[in-house]
Amino acid sequence: MLSDVPLELPVSPVLPALVAALAEAGSAVLVAPPGTGKTTLAPLAVADEVDGRVVVAQPRRVAARAAARRMADLLGERVGGRVGYAVRGERRVGPATRVEVVTTGLLVRRLHHDPELPGVDAVLLDEVHERQLDADLALAFAVESRATLRPDLWLLAMSATPEADRFAALLGADRPAPVVRAEAALHPVTRIWAPPPRPVTPPGAGRVDPALLDHVAATVRRALHERDGDLLVFLPGAGEIAGVARRLADLTDRVAVLPLHGRLPGPAQDAALRPADRRRVVLATAVAESSLTVPGVRVVVDAGLSRVARTDLSRGLGALVTVPVSRAAATQRAGRAGREAAGHVYRCWSAATHERLAPQPEPQIATADLTGFALELAAWGSPDGAGLALPDPPPPAALAVARETLASLGTVDADGRITARGRAIATTGAHPRLGRALLDGAARIGADRAAELVALLAEDGLTGRDDDLVAGWRRLRGGVDPGMTARWRAEARRLHSALPTGGAGTAGDPAGARPSGARIGPTGTARQGAADRRAGGRDHLPDDLAAGLLVGLAYPERLARVRRAGGTSYLMAGGTAAELAPGSGLAGLDWLAVAAADRSPGAPAARVRLAAGLDEATAREAGGPLLRQAREVGWSDGDVVAREVVRLGAIELLTRPLTRPEPALLAAALRDGLRQEGLAMLSWTPQARALRERMAFCRRALGGDWPEVSDAALLDAADDWLGPELAAARRRADLTRVDVTAALRRLLPWRQAARLDELAPERIEVPSGSKIRVDYADPATPVLAVKLQETFGWPAAPRIADGRVPVLLHLLSPAGRPVAVTADLASFWRTGYPQVRAELRGRYPRHPWPEDPGSAAPTRHATPRRR
Repeated sequence: MLSDVPLELPVSPVLPALVAALAEAGSAVLVAPPGTGKTTLAPLAVADEVDGRVVVAQPRRVAARAAARRMADLLGERVGGRVGYAVRGERRVGPATRVEVVTTGLLVRRLHHDPELPGVDAVLLDEVHERQLDADLALAFAVESRATLRPDLWLLAMSATPEADRFAALLGADRPAPVVRAEAALHPVTRIWAPPPRPVTPPGAGRVDPALLDHVAATVRRALHERDGDLLVFLPGAGEIAGVARRLADLTDRVAVLPLHGRLPGPAQDAALRPADRRRVVLATAVAESSLTVPGVRVVVDAGLSRVARTDLSRGLGALVTVPVSRAAATQRAGRAGREAAGHVYRCWSAATHERLAPQPEPQIATADLTGFALELAAWGSPDGAGLALPDPPPPAALAVARETLASLGTVDADGRITARGRAIATTGAHPRLGRALLDGAARIGADRAAELVALLAEDGLTGRDDDLVAGWRRLRGGVDPGMTARWRAEARRLHSALPTGGAGTAGDPAGARPSGARIGPTGTARQGAADRRAGGRDHLPDDLAAGLLVGLAYPERLARVRRAGGTSYLMAGGTAAELAPGSGLAGLDWLAVAAADRSPGAPAARVRLAAGLDEATAREAGGPLLRQAREVGWSDGDVVAREVVRLGAIELLTRPLTRPEPALLAAALRDGLRQEGLAMLSWTPQARALRERMAFCRRALGGDWPEVSDAALLDAADDWLGPELAAARRRADLTRVDVTAALRRLLPWRQAARLDELAPERIEVPSGSKIRVDYADPATPVLAVKLQETFGWPAAPRIADGRVPVLLHLLSPAGRPVAVTADLASFWRTGYPQVRAELRGRYPRHPWPEDPGSAAPTRHATPRRR
């Protein structure tokens, strides 16, 4: 076949060495930069050396179709002859087909169906460096298939980046597979740094800053003025492509502005890949980095952004996040300008920013939802991927979440092995959640409508920018965009054919009993939905409810109820808040089934991107496994709440008070309240506080035989000292009536209780005969505040706790003010008292101030005045 191609490309000189390496080792790695011809010439060279079919796997449908058309053009044939392709919903091959280009996902399906790949003699995995999930799986499965079933199968991995050692090690059995490198005979590309004149908002989960799109459009105009040839402009997504196209609309009379991305129908994609009768500006996503070659390009304008899938494992939400491009991807993009002649690349960032970019893009396995990936592993018989030739192992946390999801869908058993239901879902070729919705939804709303809705959900962008799923469904039915409708119907037919035969009937009138333009109102929907079901079951369920039911079957944790009637804020069953966009046509609906939502880091709520309205009855049906009815007794808003509650996940559907809650549950709720609000909930009388302080002193002075009475200890031991009161209480007010003094005494064993007044006396009798209360607020230093005259004749300060701890005396003036603080009274009488006497005897002449206080008589009275 290669001999029929009158074209010499940079990869051509290494093709003989490549074929020889495959013939000797059976596997190899081909490294060739973008634009060198590896995708078009390597399959033809391999086909010349094998008898069977050559299957070439591409990560994207648009690339698969383009590669097949390019090879067919080189052979002077139509697609479907010696070169064909097969993508989801479309296949063009014939009896003479030798080279078939497929998507990696389709190759994975074929390997599951028959790992021996009968009739296939060579598998070529293109763009393996992009590290998409399907590509990693296709590589791992093909390597194992060759090792165990097809040692004669040639296996070639093709990469546009020079880092090939990892793939060589994976492909080789006993030693790394040979690596064949094609040196790029590309032309020089001049870099032009063109950062925005003003700072722009960094990328994230939200929209790209319009100021950056303004700058990209201005840079395109500059490049058109300064350079010759066609322009290839790299943007992160279809929305940004449309935005820049609008900004360049005034150029369309002299320049063809063409979009290129995966959502476009085939003819539109082909138009961007063909030369035109005037200069072209091709606005492309990352699909044009390495998978496709756009002819005539001399200038690349790079916005410097890429869009990647990220998953919030805790909330189960996936999002497409805009991130800065990696240096490796930027190099590949720039190389597109030098494929046919010397070129230029305008980079919309600075050289300093370039040095801070990540060297390589993150592989999908590190960031994406792994539910489908995990089901593929289970279907292959390796639930955790152990022993497979995966370039990177799946992250344990993400894989664990994926396996939990699969278990909830009934697709895997407790050991992670696939079930019969799991195989049926895997056969649909859709995400496991959508496969479950297809199988279970067909029995409820009919196979036709189930397949149509799953086809709509499976491909992002079919509904446009509208967040109303049903409105988008009706537009596709009406053929507003014939290309989109044709693609959607082809996928719906494929999904319908994947349903188990006899497992579900087809619906009758798709519009159901309600007119096609009708909407579910914010009130009365549950009654009407239930009436529809009683009237005719699935055949008469209106589109709104059918769509909501199917979305709910796929994503039950995203069933959402409005927080406030008529509002735009919702609570999803999974516990995450969700917000409709301003002006959404779904605003005011009581219930939503959210098909797509994303949440920016730090945002208080997820943003609803696609949803369908439904009623409570349908939400209950779709989210059946999340329905819980429970009697709840707990602490809430400062008191005990006892109620019977029906929940759909985090959404409370029904609550009513419990009249006879179990006492044990009430006690547990009150304990929780104590932990949350502290011991201040109890009524601490002075006697209770004093008792607690005396017990704390004994604990410190005498050791562990005495109970710990700190807040933490009392809360931990609440059942020991508050048990009877907790058992009898029903609400917070009951705790305020607790005799805390009596309760605390329960902590004291009888020996300690008997000696408490001896070891930590509440009052101490002083020489005057007064019994003064001891202050134990500081358990390390008990304090006795007493008037100085009442201590005359006391040779030393008293000691307590079996004489271990001296009492700290606060000696007071006749007016009750401290004049001295001491625990060594004898020393005070000798040294401190004379000074105090000298200062105060004139101020308080009616009170005695003897020269020898140690032998003087104590008194608590003043000398009477003389008359």
